[in-house]
Amino acid sequence: MSWVFLVTAGLLEVVWAYFMKESEGFSRLRPSVITIVAMIGSVVLLSLAMRSLPLGTAYSIWTGIGAVGAFLVGIIVLGESSSPMRLAAAALIVSGLVLMKLSSS
Repeated sequence: MSWVFLVTAGLLEVVWAYFMKESEGFSRLRPSVITIVAMIGSVVLLSLAMRSLPLGTAYSIWTGIGAVGAFLVGIIVLGESSSPMRLAAAALIVSGLVLMKLSSS
């Protein structure tokens, strides 16, 4: 169950990152509220996952899901650049996440 909590927490990190961008510096109410609710949910689920997962594993996977997810949302939804160098960087992050998962007990 900890991995479900952790992946969900990472996905909520993507949600709050996107809506923080949409909030325009917390000047728009609806995206600002979604940002704050998703932030709280993400951290709560991360803390639940950390009950049984090692700190380094949980935190690095949480931030990795958030980083790669926000990167993909930026490309797909916001039309940001998908240069070969940026794609390679995202692939390295995913490789690190896979290795972290494989190395956890």
